[in-house]
Amino acid sequence: MKKISGIFLGAMLLFSIILSACSSDETSSGNSDGGKKQDGKPYIAIISKGFQHQFWQAVKQGADKAAKEFDVTITFEGPESESQVDKQIEMLRAVLDKKPAALGFAALDSQASVPLLQEAKDKKIPVIAFDSGVEGDIPLATAATDSRAAAALAADKMAELIGQKGEIAVVAHDQVSKTGIERRDGFVDRIKEKYPDIKIVDIQYGGGDHLKSTDAAKAIMQAHPNLKGIFGTNEGSAIGVVNAVSELNKKDIVVIGFDSGKQQIDAIKSGLMAGAITQNPIGIGYETVKAAVDALNGKKVEKNIDTGFFYYDKSNIDDEEIKAVLYE
Repeated sequence: MKKISGIFLGAMLLFSIILSACSSDETSSGNSDGGKKQDGKPYIAIISKGFQHQFWQAVKQGADKAAKEFDVTITFEGPESESQVDKQIEMLRAVLDKKPAALGFAALDSQASVPLLQEAKDKKIPVIAFDSGVEGDIPLATAATDSRAAAALAADKMAELIGQKGEIAVVAHDQVSKTGIERRDGFVDRIKEKYPDIKIVDIQYGGGDHLKSTDAAKAIMQAHPNLKGIFGTNEGSAIGVVNAVSELNKKDIVVIGFDSGKQQIDAIKSGLMAGAITQNPIGIGYETVKAAVDALNGKKVEKNIDTGFFYYDKSNIDDEEIKAVLYE
């Protein structure tokens, strides 16, 4: 009886091992067969900076459009907040373990992601940066707005609206991503170069979070009662500034934003925000996937893919050209 039981237990153990091995093979084959998923299509992993802003939903829309057009499978994910650098790095690690055919990546921290992106490059996985570039020559291409030029245009509009003199400030989304740095510096440098009678009295960072940006803008306004204007460098920053202006009843302060989204559109229509720079997020998502597909097919990929930008305010917000790049 004991002998029979032993044989039975041994058989069950062997069966369990076989099942486990089969399960493991199924899991690994999902993405590891030459970068293809089980549907046989090339698998391109897309990691954005976040998911909380409408901007990233618009980027996803463009990526989905390209995936359908070029017959590839994509995944699109990002951390809950644009301050979660560690969470984004964890996502990048998990995606690389799935062995994608190509990778699209918008870096929250252009330095922190370099080791894993170098690993991708070493494994012959084409890396396409989007929205925010990465230091060095790892990405084959970067699909993004020219953030410096866009922020310089925002500075020109700010100067025009405050009569080219007075105190202004900046609420930026961060100081570690390329977009955060370039939008801040593009704005600041243009003011310093062209408008000697305008003084930038403060630069604060709200992490792209509208609540933190509201607090930052309030602190600036309370410390500088003669403030004439504030520039918010992304959707969350700009909405935070608008909320602060509204809550402190400082509606004479000129607010220039960046990006789109329903709250910014409503703020411009109501007069709380003077205007904003809009990117082309659908175009960014589309061009990211297209560049990845071209790389996989051995085609030449442009190093810098400029997806364009526009300034919009009450005067042109309903123009067809502007409506095409706004997102709600």
